[in-house]
Amino acid sequence: MIPVSVGEGKHIALFGLGESGLATARALVAGGADVTCWDDNPESVAVAAREGLATRDLRELNWRMIDSLILAPGVPLTHPRPHWSVELAHAAGVETIGDIELFCRERRATCAVAPLIAITGTNGKSTTTALIAHILREAGRDVQLGGNIGTPILALDPPSPSRVHVIECSSYQIDLAPSLDPSIGVLLNLSPDHLDRHGTMENYAAIKARLLEGSDVAICGVDDSPSRAIGERLKANGRRVVTISIRDRGGPDLSEAPALRGDHNRQNALAAFAACRATGLSDEEIASGLRSFPGLAHRMQIIGRLGNTVFVNDSKATNADAADKSMASFEPIYWIAGGLPKEGGIAALAPRFNRVAKAYLIGEAAPYFAATLGDAVPYEISGTLDVAVRHAAHDAARSTAAEPVVLLAPAAASFDQFRNFEKRGEAFVNEVMALKGVENAFA
Repeated sequence: MIPVSVGEGKHIALFGLGESGLATARALVAGGADVTCWDDNPESVAVAAREGLATRDLRELNWRMIDSLILAPGVPLTHPRPHWSVELAHAAGVETIGDIELFCRERRATCAVAPLIAITGTNGKSTTTALIAHILREAGRDVQLGGNIGTPILALDPPSPSRVHVIECSSYQIDLAPSLDPSIGVLLNLSPDHLDRHGTMENYAAIKARLLEGSDVAICGVDDSPSRAIGERLKANGRRVVTISIRDRGGPDLSEAPALRGDHNRQNALAAFAACRATGLSDEEIASGLRSFPGLAHRMQIIGRLGNTVFVNDSKATNADAADKSMASFEPIYWIAGGLPKEGGIAALAPRFNRVAKAYLIGEAAPYFAATLGDAVPYEISGTLDVAVRHAAHDAARSTAAEPVVLLAPAAASFDQFRNFEKRGEAFVNEVMALKGVENAFA
């Protein structure tokens, strides 16, 4: 935990008692703040009260006595309209900030030289964040990984000169961190997303740009026009900007990095390479980390091998657009697909069908996907994941290809047979590892 000493003696209202909200409340209390917590969910309030945190409906507070409102990132700040707690804070002239801002203030107050790498982007930020942390750890650095991925930032170990915090930042978190000032900031890409929370693409891009604007070293993807415009503006203002593009065939050799296939992962690797170089790592240290990176669970995760066959868990590919990335990265594919169908189904994947040796269809989507595949792809309706894994493994073993791939890329939600995509991915991993002779890909 990072006790937030900059909050000592202050009266803090905190709204939102999920994992990050509870971690923030604990850190503020540990630093000596007077914290009052609330949530619209009574069960969340009860959890906080059982921990001994002070809970009270924030509408009952005397807001003239409040120094700050700490807002959980999932609570609306501006759109579609500010949450009632935000309106109360605004009316009283009280600042509204989040846990990333508290970390930044604590870092400046206690150890301003502590390295902070912050990563954002519409797509790929989780993989890039995990990749940077992995490379640094493999090189012997003391690394703390968290933020929008895994552990809330204030539940990590405190800043120190020899400890690198590698933090994924969502647009919601950046919006609540007006003084975000990383040592190294990374913006991967921008495409329309979360516009219900930010109003317009221009506002969304402006929020993402703040992460680079406060960075000592700014690493900016330039393969989309909004990101490219941000990079050009920063350069024109005399800022130190490192640009990355998948069209630049220089940079790291990923031929021996099995978890980093595809153009989208090339962008992630280029960003990680630039960020780790900026920390002082050698090219060989970075290359070694790229080669050993196992990937994120359920995101094009190579989990095992059986003979020449590779098994890949992309359970997070819950729609056609997400599945397209993994299908573009492998061939031939023994494709396990299906679940709870989404609008549009798999029609958009037709250009990838020539990569599929056979499809194994599961869940409620099976008959709909079969109708789309038609005569273009051999398929069977396996029904359940266990059957699909066994049959796909059997067929792939008979392939004469150098590296056939059994790919779980469902292009559908999980809720017909599994609680979430994580449970579906875990089931796939278990079924694969139960096959006789399978070797863990990264053992």
